[in-house]
Amino acid sequence: MTFIDFKKLLLDAELTIPKFTALIKVSEKNIQSYKKKEEVPNAIAAIAACFAKMNQEGMDYRTLMNDLDLQKKEKKGAGFSSKKKDKKDKEASPKSKEN
Repeated sequence: MTFIDFKKLLLDAELTIPKFTALIKVSEKNIQSYKKKEEVPNAIAAIAACFAKMNQEGMDYRTLMNDLDLQKKEKKGAGFSSKKKDKKDKEASPKSKEN
């Protein structure tokens, strides 16, 4: 789905991008990045289409989403991997003596 079609679905669902991202607990930057790619992933497109259809049918999708108690994932030290740090720590530690 194109980003333009995605935005049309949001309009049909009476949502803005910030409201959509808050509802599904995804970073707004993440959704905005699809604008450059000009294409929206299938899962995001499907959610927007469902919201638009539910809104058209008079169904309250906002309460349904809030009842799911979704949690927003937070970045933890972007650019730093704990695996890399662990590897460096192992390389720096003295090797055990062989008998």
